Amino acid sequence: MIVQFELDRSQPAPIYRQLYQRFLESIADGRLRPGDRVPAVRALAAELNLARGTVDAAYQLLIGEGYLTARGAAGTVVTPQLTTVSLPAPRASVASMDYQGTHSGGLPLALQMGLPALDAFPRKVWTRLAGRQLRQSGLEGLVYPDSRGYAPLRMAIAAYLGISRGINCHPDQVLVCAGYRACLDLISHTLMRSGDKCWLEDPGYFMAREALKEGGAELVPVPVDDQGLDVAQGIARCPDARFAVVTPTHQSPLGMSLSLARRLALLDWASRTGSWVIEDDYDSEYRYQGKPLPALKSLDQQGRVLYTGTFSKVLFPGLRLAYLVVPAEQSQAFARQADRLHNHCPHLLQATVAAFLSEGHFARHLKKMRSLYARRRQWLIDALRQQFGDRLQINPHAGGMHLVAVLGEGDDRLLAQRARAQGIAIEPLSHWYVEAKPKQGLVMGFTNIISARHASEVALRLAQVI
Repeated sequence: MIVQFELDRSQPAPIYRQLYQRFLESIADGRLRPGDRVPAVRALAAELNLARGTVDAAYQLLIGEGYLTARGAAGTVVTPQLTTVSLPAPRASVASMDYQGTHSGGLPLALQMGLPALDAFPRKVWTRLAGRQLRQSGLEGLVYPDSRGYAPLRMAIAAYLGISRGINCHPDQVLVCAGYRACLDLISHTLMRSGDKCWLEDPGYFMAREALKEGGAELVPVPVDDQGLDVAQGIARCPDARFAVVTPTHQSPLGMSLSLARRLALLDWASRTGSWVIEDDYDSEYRYQGKPLPALKSLDQQGRVLYTGTFSKVLFPGLRLAYLVVPAEQSQAFARQADRLHNHCPHLLQATVAAFLSEGHFARHLKKMRSLYARRRQWLIDALRQQFGDRLQINPHAGGMHLVAVLGEGDDRLLAQRARAQGIAIEPLSHWYVEAKPKQGLVMGFTNIISARHASEVALRLAQVI
């Protein structure tokens, strides 16, 4: 007979699992021996004041695993052939590691990079457009989506790039991907061979660095100066590289633009060597002095530039939608690889973004954000200068969504770690360097600074950390 069973509703395990475990313990310690008869389901349910279904679920699990054998009218017994069961000793509960992921799913922290102004996003317009797409969606919303991306969205992207970035492309050259990392993965699978050498800006975007390494590339760090990537240094270091990854409009993270002379030199090198230039145009929409610079892709006459852009930084990161523009001669190869990788992004999100672009909401949103970000950036600059004076050297560039403040002294990684513990998500500038002597500095986003007072409060908290 099974030992007395005490119901414990505080445990996460359901009752039938608790009962199952008690039977296993009784068999293991010899209180129930092979061939012993166990109570009928009805009788045990009445004894323990449980539903018959709960007891039956435990019994069926034990029978299925071979611990019990049902003999019809003769009842249920512990399996006669069962040898002594040696149950593993219960493990002591171990606290899970507090892993700090790149994205935790939580609300943004103060000064967090890579996020648009979430408080200013037109959620009512977005909800209305998404609801309309749901109501009007037919079977095309239920099947596997086109791996290249929703056709109306690719058309809208091509039209937008032609007007705003000077890129003349056909919708067939546009592929919609689940974020910038997915664009790099698609490029790697389509064109890259293991061991291919790849120029990378130094300092440069560390997530691109890791993605390319995982794709099999051999990275060649190339220094940057006030004119952007030093193309001559790249040629001197590795003239036969097959790829170069650049952020020409707003260098990541330092913020300068790639000069026209170097743009032309980079395109000339790529044309002569048959190399590929991956242009990351991650926040080109935001420029606060003068007009937005044309994309490097707009100068590409030989089809050597692979252009990437993202909606995560101009709309909201939860979209996980980016786009890749490839040369016309490569469009079929990329489409084939996208199909093999099952490069499917949710139809509803793509359709809603397509409507957001084609109905003019996107252009209005960008115009509003440029003005808003200019104010928020200045609020943070003023607050930091008031709080730190000469201890932080801030060089605001013409565009972008973040600031770089160079430290006069101190370990930026240690400071960033201490700041995060206080809810301030600054990034250490030295983390972006590979070979070049790293500068000690703080990289911080300003887009979610909501007022001058808020900026002063954050600057004060940061000063207390430093």
